[in-house]
Amino acid sequence: MNKQISMGSKVFDSFNVFILILLMFITLYPIYYIFIVSISDGNLVTRGLITWIPLDITFDAYKIVFKNPDIWQAYGNTLLYTTVGTTINVFMTALCAYPLSRKDFYGRNLFIFMVAITMFISGGLIPLYLVVQQLGLIDTMWALVLPPAISTFNMIIMKTYFEGIPMALQESAYLDGANEIQVLIKIILPLSLPVMATMVLFYAVHHWNSFFPALIYLNDSDKFPVQVLLRNIVIAGEFADQTADIGSASSNFRVVATNYKFAVIIITILPILIVYPYLQKYFVKGAMIGALKG
Repeated sequence: MNKQISMGSKVFDSFNVFILILLMFITLYPIYYIFIVSISDGNLVTRGLITWIPLDITFDAYKIVFKNPDIWQAYGNTLLYTTVGTTINVFMTALCAYPLSRKDFYGRNLFIFMVAITMFISGGLIPLYLVVQQLGLIDTMWALVLPPAISTFNMIIMKTYFEGIPMALQESAYLDGANEIQVLIKIILPLSLPVMATMVLFYAVHHWNSFFPALIYLNDSDKFPVQVLLRNIVIAGEFADQTADIGSASSNFRVVATNYKFAVIIITILPILIVYPYLQKYFVKGAMIGALKG
């Protein structure tokens, strides 16, 4: 019987390993393919010869990308929007989650219901645009960072995490004369680093990848984030002043439009790929605890 169980367990484990390897390949290969195309010779890319390894490696596409001042300006805009937006998001989410995590908060269930219903019902794009317009936020950074100040889903995860912190710690702080703000800053938040890191990752990725609000609210191209620039390059085929260097006689067609597009994609996603491993341990712990408790 034990041998049968052991054999069945081995088969099950082997099947799981196979599925995980398959999923890993499906996830990583597109990124790997984009990278090897971006550093391969444009002639070979045009002929469709790049599949598994880069051929006739050249970094000319990246040189052309880095020569584009619009890339650097859009990068700076995205860093600004992501930093300011994530700070506002985490701050507002914590302020909303903390009182709702307190069981002695008067009207708690009603407020939770009012907040939760926004996950399913919204005013739509046109009313939101009119609100932003009436507030005078059109063509400003605040149109991108204030409307999505709180994600209801993220707030519920943070609230559930706060509920798992022993109430005795908070009561001890009250006995020492601490008020609610001091309890939040000195007790709750220091004990909530996993869920805070999770929120930072969620919100930062959202702001970094966001392009539609910028298309709607921004008119000045100098304020566009890098994702809008990437969208214009990949979808609209806009190469600004780089058309003279792409597929030109001086480059001997070593760089074609596909090289340029894929180089921009790699440069765009690189910061998230670098940051994620450092937040991964907090991300897993924070997401799981916030999801399972309550």
